[in-house]
Amino acid sequence: MRTTLLKIVQSILNDMDSEAVNSISDTVEAQQIGSIVEDTYYNMISAREIPEHNKLMTLTALSSTDRPTHFSYPTNTKNIERIEYNIGTVSDKDFRIIDFVDPTTFLDKMDESAKLVATIDGNISIFVSTDLPPSYYTSFDDEYLIMNSYDSAVETNLQSSKVRAVGSTYPTFSQTDSFEPDLDNTLLPLLLAESKSACFSLFKGGSDPKVEQAARRLKSYVQNDQFKSKRDNIRNSYGRN
Repeated sequence: MRTTLLKIVQSILNDMDSEAVNSISDTVEAQQIGSIVEDTYYNMISAREIPEHNKLMTLTALSSTDRPTHFSYPTNTKNIERIEYNIGTVSDKDFRIIDFVDPTTFLDKMDESAKLVATIDGNISIFVSTDLPPSYYTSFDDEYLIMNSYDSAVETNLQSSKVRAVGSTYPTFSQTDSFEPDLDNTLLPLLLAESKSACFSLFKGGSDPKVEQAARRLKSYVQNDQFKSKRDNIRNSYGRN
């Protein structure tokens, strides 16, 4: 059920009784609709978890003696669910979970005796252990993450090649005829319905009742049917046990 951006634009143009096109670049209206589809796409993926965007990834080590335990998030990272670090060797791997702690907890646990000083933002000191593999990390700015220690007898700084992380990323969207939005068969109809609704509202001065009805039905359906493998529904307890 994969489809291209051109086919989505053509479907919307047809439903709006607008001029047909063979390429998005044929008319200004087609280009405007392509832009609306992109905006709708990012609105959708920002507001919900998309299983197709989950992946195994690594982190980018700063590889600096001044910041030996610093990493940056991969480009377009949405969130990181889990981080592991290989405290073993290349041939005998031993991945250990690195726990997240909030910034204040990281500072509270920091021991300023016999530690290496790493600096952030030019002049702020962060102390990290030099005789132990990392066990927890934090992020002060949501751009870089800092682990609590490294073993200087093994390495001069923590390495990207030893990181194994699970998270999700924002995919890129291309305004080309052949581009295929990275959504599964469950969410593609919702993208089309939401895009049509937006286009009718912007270009026709009001929404179409049938289009709105389809969008509402699809939105309700996909809330609990995003994964191919069956998973339990997660419901808020609202403070009740």
